[in-house]
Amino acid sequence: MGAGFGGIGVGIELKRIGIDDFVLLEEADDLGGTWRDNTYPGLEVDIPSFSYSYHFEPCADWSQVFAPGREVKQYADHCADKYGIRPHIRYRSHVEGVEWDEEGTRWRIHVAGGREVTARHLVSAAGFLVRPKMPDLVGIESFRGKQIHTARWDHDYDLTGKRVALIGTGATGVQVGPAIADRVARLDVYQRTAIWLMPKMNAVFSERTKRLFRRAPVLQKGIRAASWLGMDVFFSTGWLNHHRFSWIIDKIEAALIRNMREQVRDPKIQEKLIPNYNFFCKRPSMSNTFYPMFNRENVELITDPIDRVTESGITTQDGVHREVDALICATGFKIFDRESTPSFEVLGRGGKNLGDWWAESRYQAFHGTTMPDFPNFFMLVGPYAASGASYFDTLSSQVAHISRCLRAARTRRATRIEVRREAHERDFAFVLRRSANSVLLHGNCASSRSYYLDRRGDAPVIRPVSPSEHWLRSRLFRVGRSYHLDDG
Repeated sequence: MGAGFGGIGVGIELKRIGIDDFVLLEEADDLGGTWRDNTYPGLEVDIPSFSYSYHFEPCADWSQVFAPGREVKQYADHCADKYGIRPHIRYRSHVEGVEWDEEGTRWRIHVAGGREVTARHLVSAAGFLVRPKMPDLVGIESFRGKQIHTARWDHDYDLTGKRVALIGTGATGVQVGPAIADRVARLDVYQRTAIWLMPKMNAVFSERTKRLFRRAPVLQKGIRAASWLGMDVFFSTGWLNHHRFSWIIDKIEAALIRNMREQVRDPKIQEKLIPNYNFFCKRPSMSNTFYPMFNRENVELITDPIDRVTESGITTQDGVHREVDALICATGFKIFDRESTPSFEVLGRGGKNLGDWWAESRYQAFHGTTMPDFPNFFMLVGPYAASGASYFDTLSSQVAHISRCLRAARTRRATRIEVRREAHERDFAFVLRRSANSVLLHGNCASSRSYYLDRRGDAPVIRPVSPSEHWLRSRLFRVGRSYHLDDG
């Protein structure tokens, strides 16, 4: 389910291991997932492009170190074409729910419009940056101007000369703001929580450099390996063992504050831009243009809480009302809540409801991929799945895990594979124990409002291991010891 990079990656692996009887159910009319839906001004990847690709398919045509969104979408199209995935995609197939058929040892997938698809194995690659989250503001429905969520950008609306309110200064807000500041009459930036920003070394590649990458792909692999090593060291020390290496986080924070002060002239604005939580409590980002934007006369940083939205603008709790023509919501997505995870109903053995189980207990999944009582069901970016800075690193480990399970089932002629409860519980105890020493739970994150943390205070987004450890565990765990394999 899903034809973003996750679904495409699973499809490529299925073909590699000799499985051609599969379909990708995609609710939209095109592939690409997040990079199809997000087209807002200033959109770029926020990690080096060398790391934002399949390890087996490096791209030599990136125009710069941090590729624009349109190039990432083109890369998705290229991979789907090169590896023959397009014929397997069924577009406009919105999955409303799935249920396990114990007697038939298969999944029944209910697609909007009354259609049903059956499958022996089911992979949820629906992603987690899918459901846009609008700000919960009093009166927002009464606003008579233009409302735009960054994940649903309206390119027909011209912002030139408009008075614009930008709500949100997360990874999306820091890209949108500078991209529109020079053409709007006024830009009011509403910041609830400051963000840690790193400098962005965004070099443009010449045609000569691109030719060199094509002739010697080992250069890109070397850069990717160096980036991997850097993240491995950081996750193994400052992030994962914050109780022992908190000084690493302290030094990073001090350097980032100095960088910000060098770019923002007004000391009062500087103080407002300093986060009051530790680095990496929420996803940091990179920008060379966000901080200098506040030196412009037509840009104002507003940190007073919003009291309400009116027909003509926004009133903050200090009583100031600012009239605006357009309201841009850079407020992210619904992540790890009952409405979004899962985004459709999943009924396993005995009618067990996955969403209800997680809501009543806690988010959990073996290696972020499988759960007991849900045979032949695999997830990408499930609870405690993500490790490292690049989604593709996580994807590589999870696809390897799924591939090993499917190959083991084929070898043993098993029609059902289900994680053993004891293996699942050992893994869950492991991630809870490891998470307790991470910066997310050991550091100062209470004020971060991070999507890494759920309503219980758990950190189910990130697996508390280094990228290398995740890579190794996904390829070395004993399938027979971790899973039941039988013929149903």
